[in-house]
Amino acid sequence: MNVAFNLDHSARYFPDNRAIVEQNREIPFSVLNKDANRIASALSGFGITPGDHVALCAPNSYEWPAFYFGILKSGAVAVSFSHLLSKDELAEILSDCRPKLMLGTDERLDDLRKIYPKPIVSDHGDVSFKRLKEKGDPGFQTVDRDRHDTAAILYTGGTTGLPKGALLSHENLQTSIFNVARYERTTQNDLALCFLPLNHVFAQVHIMHSLIASGGGLIVQPGFDQERVLEAIERHGATKFYGTPTLYIRLLRLRGLREKIGSIRYCFSAAAAMAPGVARDWKKETGLDIYEAYGMTESASMVTYNHYHRHVTGSVGAPVNLVEVRIRDMEGTVLEQGRRGEICVRGPNIFRGYLNNPEPETPLFWGDWFRSGDMGFLDEDGCLYIVDRLKDMMITGGENVYPKEIEDILYARPEVSECAVVGLPDHEYGERVAAFIETKKDHRIDPASLKEYLKSRLAPFKVPKEYIEIDELPRNNAGKILKREIRKRYGSS
Repeated sequence: MNVAFNLDHSARYFPDNRAIVEQNREIPFSVLNKDANRIASALSGFGITPGDHVALCAPNSYEWPAFYFGILKSGAVAVSFSHLLSKDELAEILSDCRPKLMLGTDERLDDLRKIYPKPIVSDHGDVSFKRLKEKGDPGFQTVDRDRHDTAAILYTGGTTGLPKGALLSHENLQTSIFNVARYERTTQNDLALCFLPLNHVFAQVHIMHSLIASGGGLIVQPGFDQERVLEAIERHGATKFYGTPTLYIRLLRLRGLREKIGSIRYCFSAAAAMAPGVARDWKKETGLDIYEAYGMTESASMVTYNHYHRHVTGSVGAPVNLVEVRIRDMEGTVLEQGRRGEICVRGPNIFRGYLNNPEPETPLFWGDWFRSGDMGFLDEDGCLYIVDRLKDMMITGGENVYPKEIEDILYARPEVSECAVVGLPDHEYGERVAAFIETKKDHRIDPASLKEYLKSRLAPFKVPKEYIEIDELPRNNAGKILKREIRKRYGSS
């Protein structure tokens, strides 16, 4: 098994279909497949063998999927992470995964060269993408792998906020690819916008893999630009729109929205819960439903889906094919329908663990059931409802943010005695990051100074939008800071 066989299949049966659209370029499957073959062949010249790690640290472009599928075709492991991370964050990930080669980006080339001594592929790197292709064989045969072999490593913060590389096998990916394509009725006639970062499981598996496997195409863009997105929909006739609640809210502010997205037949929202009012307004303005699902990096995307035949308001849907969901208490006992507890998942889509990571203090699994760290319940029809996160992780504008990482940096400041970083409700972003700080005696906080300090050490989406000086953080009898009390007290202000 190799999930890159999906590209081989689409190139054979839909050679002239658009695989990737980038600005004014339309690249058919026949060309994408040959480019990926050339890259796979050229990788051997760098000493890459099956199972080796090859990294992608670049914005969305045609080169990203071509390089990614080249890695998979060679039998190597595709390791992807955001190019927007700080130099320290990148250094930590590179030290963990130790890739033999990397697709980088010129804008981060200086930083990458300081922390990564091996070859970097970019326009001004050690070798250009064009030159790498020229070295390879377009007739390269995709290397077969065992279904349990690791295909991709995607970095997620896990429960601690420290970056962890989730090990996803070819079987994990193929299970989700099949389910997404099946439940969304994806065909070779579909064309989807992909402006969400391809290093994220949603864009990588849910969007890219499922479209490529179905013979459909991607319009790749390096980020969300409203005018560029609308122009691409009109020019190329996009049929599928994938976004976050934040983006749907922004688009609803436009006049004549229905006409601007007239070719779209399917809308999907991910990364954060969609407020019912937003979905209702979208339906009124466009005539289109917004579909949702439940998933995570560790499940290779989709676990449940709120689909055509069983769309239940407030729910994230029923488990998809081959996947099971149970609700358990903290002792691992399965709970009855309607009772709230931890969402646990079992199926061939579930990862096997984190790279270089020993079993944490709280076990990842109850037997072969993955513990999601999220709280929810199942109704009598088996539909899942998300209640809250057991973890303190925040989701702001579709990006995961982990408080401990920010708190650890704040504690290095001379004015900070104790601090708590929490997510407060935000109509546009879902949650906004806020830092609550107890200062040391005779000190005060300067929000502008703190923001500049954090901006130099963190990715932009992790930097708190608010800095609140507080006399005393709420605590329990054991002295533990009660973040839920902070949310309760400040969440409506």
